[in-house]
Amino acid sequence: MKNRFAGIVTACSMLALTAGAAQALELAWVHANAAAQSEQRVKAGFDAWLAETGKSDWNVSLLDSGGSGEATASNIQDAASRGVDVIVITMADLRASRAALDAAKAANIPVFAVDSGYTDGVLVDITTNNWAMSSDVSVYLLDQLGGTGNLVFLRMAEHHGTRKRGDVMETVLKEYPDVKVLAEHNIDYTAFFEDTNKTMEDYVARFGTEINAVWAPWDEPAQAVVNVLNANGLKDVKVIGIDGHPQAIAEVCKPDSQMIATVSQPFEKMGVQVGEWIQEIVVDKKAADDVLPAKTVYMDAPLVTKRNCKDFM
Repeated sequence: MKNRFAGIVTACSMLALTAGAAQALELAWVHANAAAQSEQRVKAGFDAWLAETGKSDWNVSLLDSGGSGEATASNIQDAASRGVDVIVITMADLRASRAALDAAKAANIPVFAVDSGYTDGVLVDITTNNWAMSSDVSVYLLDQLGGTGNLVFLRMAEHHGTRKRGDVMETVLKEYPDVKVLAEHNIDYTAFFEDTNKTMEDYVARFGTEINAVWAPWDEPAQAVVNVLNANGLKDVKVIGIDGHPQAIAEVCKPDSQMIATVSQPFEKMGVQVGEWIQEIVVDKKAADDVLPAKTVYMDAPLVTKRNCKDFM
């Protein structure tokens, strides 16, 4: 009887191990630029979901592309060559990744993107509506100027989201003929904070008090702008960003800060959502078409100003 009981226990243990093994997952997480707070927040949301749901057997390897589209492609190719179970890509420019995505597709590796723009070879892109966000914050800035003044226009064309935001601002500006663009600059994403800082120091030296406003494509460059303005005693300049990072919202909430608005993106929720869909599609083997509502899924991102900023702290 004792031996029979031991055999039952052993069999049950083997079944438990087999069930556990069936849930194990090798996941490659490809960062476009791990220094970006938006990517860190998405990963933090995903990690919190892993902990909450007890996914201790999901092995996540991190690949940082350092802001380079070519490095992103190389990292995707590396993950595909290793034969991982799933690839997640965050905030990437996928235009250089066609061959790498094809390699993942050929290996039957599902690819989930976060704020990278939908591209063939990706199951879904979880994002926010960059045209709508820019429309909200760009019009707000120009209206706060009273429709007149001098603007520094900082752009970044290497990411689909910031590119779309800049395109919207360019279109909106056509309806504000009394707003003059003093200078326009495309931020170097491989060193975005340093490049913005250097560029703004140059513009402050050239234009000084002529600058009435600065349009920045996301929060970290906006903060760099505020730092330079403060260092040069330029208090009467209006600055906007987009992302809604905690530091940016705190900056907006300062009554005397030049930063007057941002847009609150739900990055942590994006990380949770990608985890839930990986579970359903990759682990539970549900058909992607039955799980995903669309190829591009937009989450809400409200405008944050000095009037409502405390609601987002």
